[in-house]
Amino acid sequence: MAKNIVSALLLLISVTLSFKHAWDTVHYKSNPESVKMMESLGISEAFIPYLAAVAIVVGVLLLLPGTFFLGNMLNAILIVMIMGLALRAGNYRIALIEIPFLAMPLVMIWLKYPFKFK
Repeated sequence: MAKNIVSALLLLISVTLSFKHAWDTVHYKSNPESVKMMESLGISEAFIPYLAAVAIVVGVLLLLPGTFFLGNMLNAILIVMIMGLALRAGNYRIALIEIPFLAMPLVMIWLKYPFKFK
C-alpha cells in the first residue's frame, strides 16, 4: 500500500514537471534566465520546439500503464542529455541539480505503475 502511494506521488510529480517544463520551454522567450541557460548549454533555438514536444510526450507516456516504462526511460535519457550538455559547458551546478531528477524515473521504474486494475 505504501509503495503504491509513493509511486503515485512520484508519478504525479513527474507528470506535472514534464508538462511544466514543456510549457516553460515553449514560452522560453518570456524568461531571460531560461534563454541564457539554454544558450550556455549549446541548445539552439531551432531545437527548442523539439524539447517541448518530447516533454509533452513523456508526460503522456507516464500516464498510460502500457507506456509507463518507456516514458520513464525517455525522461531519464533527457535528463542525462541535459547533464552531459551542462558538463560539456562547464556548468557543474546544473549537472548536480539534475541528479535527484535522474533518480526519480529510475525509482519509478523500480516501484512500477501505481494504478494496476486487475
